[in-house]
Amino acid sequence: MSETKTYRINEIFYSLQGEGYHAGTPAVFVRFSGCNLRCPWCDTNHSSFQQMTADDILAAATACLRGNNCKMLILTGGEPALQVDSSLINVFHNAGFFVCIETNGTHLLPANIDWITCSPKQNSRVVLTQVHELKVVYTCQDVEQWRQQISAQHYFLQPLSCENTQDVVAYILSHPWWQLSLQTHKYIGLK
Repeated sequence: MSETKTYRINEIFYSLQGEGYHAGTPAVFVRFSGCNLRCPWCDTNHSSFQQMTADDILAAATACLRGNNCKMLILTGGEPALQVDSSLINVFHNAGFFVCIETNGTHLLPANIDWITCSPKQNSRVVLTQVHELKVVYTCQDVEQWRQQISAQHYFLQPLSCENTQDVVAYILSHPWWQLSLQTHKYIGLK
């Protein structure tokens, strides 16, 4: 008898995407617990999680919609690439969801994800070379290395926890291939 695979889920909720290309878009967020980098500004409480099957996750995602017809689902964390597999993505696709992932780029991803946002971190080894969106949290580090290493349709710089916005704006004005990504959910008090 085979065991049903489970995933470590920190929380599942419905809100607006606050960052990057899809900012302002309603989405179901599936936040995975656990990360190989554990940045100090991360939104995830890694000690808090529930083991859930793919069917459990889908049921919780659908329940939090309360009948709304939202079809965007965002896998976030922590680092979802440590757990996500193609069979989980297929469960979401079969339910009609457009599946996005927010990843630090240090692990390969299933090929059936619809939208990849890579947010590389300093001193990490990124294995992804092509994504839809590159979103770098700016801390005055060399961000051009990421732009040269990772091919993307969109390049975003984001202030660190809404604190260094003027530095980011100044950098973008002198490097106009970047766009500004604000954590609008934090500015307006959303999760």
